[in-house]
Amino acid sequence: MKIVVQVRLTPDAVQAPALEPTLRTVNKAANWVSSVAFGEFGLKGRETPLRKLCYGELKARGLGAQAAQHVIKRVCDAYTTLRANIRNGNLGPEGAKRRRRAESKPIVFRPDAAHTFDDRCLSWNYDARTVSIWTLAGRVKNLRFACSPKALKQLTEHRKGESDLMMRDGKWFLVATIDIPEPEVFEPKDFIGVDRGIVNLATTSDGDNHSGRRLGRYRRWQARKKAEIQAKRTRSSKQLLKKRARREARHATHINHKISKQTIAVAQRTERGIALEELRGIRERVTVPRDQRARLSSWPFHQLGSFLEYKARRAGVPFIEVDPAYTSQRCPRCGHTAKNNRPSRDHFSCRRCGLAGPADHVAGVNVRNRARSAWVFVNMPDLLPARAGSGRCDP
Repeated sequence: MKIVVQVRLTPDAVQAPALEPTLRTVNKAANWVSSVAFGEFGLKGRETPLRKLCYGELKARGLGAQAAQHVIKRVCDAYTTLRANIRNGNLGPEGAKRRRRAESKPIVFRPDAAHTFDDRCLSWNYDARTVSIWTLAGRVKNLRFACSPKALKQLTEHRKGESDLMMRDGKWFLVATIDIPEPEVFEPKDFIGVDRGIVNLATTSDGDNHSGRRLGRYRRWQARKKAEIQAKRTRSSKQLLKKRARREARHATHINHKISKQTIAVAQRTERGIALEELRGIRERVTVPRDQRARLSSWPFHQLGSFLEYKARRAGVPFIEVDPAYTSQRCPRCGHTAKNNRPSRDHFSCRRCGLAGPADHVAGVNVRNRARSAWVFVNMPDLLPARAGSGRCDP
C-alpha cells in the first residue's frame, strides 16, 4: 500500500539560494516540453518521441541527464492524467466549456510546482536527518529535514520510489512515497454503515454523529473575510486569499482525518467492516439554489470517503461501497420506501409501520443492511462449470 510522508526541509543561508532557481528552472523547462508535446502530438504525447525532440535542449539549459528525463516523464504523466479525466467525464461532457479549455491549450506548470527526484538525484541519511539533492548549482549536501519520530520510522523502514520537492509559503518540503505492507482483511462480524452529508458530515449506524455545524460556521466566517479582502483588489490581497484558502482546506482535511480515524478504530475494535454510499458524480447530478452552490462545492465528502477507504485498508478492516438509492427514504424495518417517509431534513417517520428517528441515522442503518447482503455476493466463490450432459453443477 502506497502512502506519502511529508518532511520539512530547513536549508541554511547557503543552501536555500540553490533550491529556488532549480525548482523554477525545471518548471520552466516542463512548460517548454509541454508546448512541444501539444504542438506535435496534441494530448497524446509519449516519452520516447519527446526524448528525441527535447532531451538535447534540456541538457543545454543546464539540466542533468536524470533531471531532463524526469521533466519529460512528468509532462507525459500530466497528459495521461488529463486524458483520463476527459475519458471519465471529470471535465464535463463533450463540448463543455471546461473540457474545451483543457483540450485547446498545453498544460502549464506553476513556477513553484513540485518536481520529482529519484534516488540518483536525492539520497537520504536517516540517522543524521539530512538529504543530499541535485541542484543547478551542484549537489547540495547535509540539507537537514525535520519530521515526527513516527514519520522517520516509516521513512527508514518503508520508503520506496521517488520524492517530490515543493515550496509552499516560502517553506521547503519533501514528499516521500512509502510502501507499507497491507494486513490481511478479516472476516467481518457485521458492518458499520456511514451516511455522509452537509449538516452532519458523517452519521454511523451505531448512532455516532459528527456534526458539520462548526465547520459550516468556520466556512461562513472565512467567506466574510474573503469578501472583505477581495474588495481591496491588490496584489497582496490576492496572495492573502490563496493563503487563507489553503488554511481552510487544511482545516477541513484535519476534521475528515479525525472522523475517519475514530470510525476505523471502532470498526477494528468490534471486528466490523465499513460501508459507504457510492456518491460519485453527485455535483453533476444535483441541482441546488444559487446561494447553496458554494456550500455544496466545498462539501468534502469525497475526501472523507477516500480517508475511510485507505485507513481501512491500512488496518485490515473490510470496506465496501453500496448503492445509495433511497437510503434516506427506505424504512429499515418494513422496507417501505416513499418520499414522505422523510417529512423534514432531520426526521424520518415510516408511513406504514411508524418507525421514527433521526433521518441520517436511519440512512446509516440502511447502508449497513445493504452492505450485509452485498458482502455475501462479493465474496461468493465462483461456481464450477457444469459437466457436459450432467445437467447439474459440480459440488
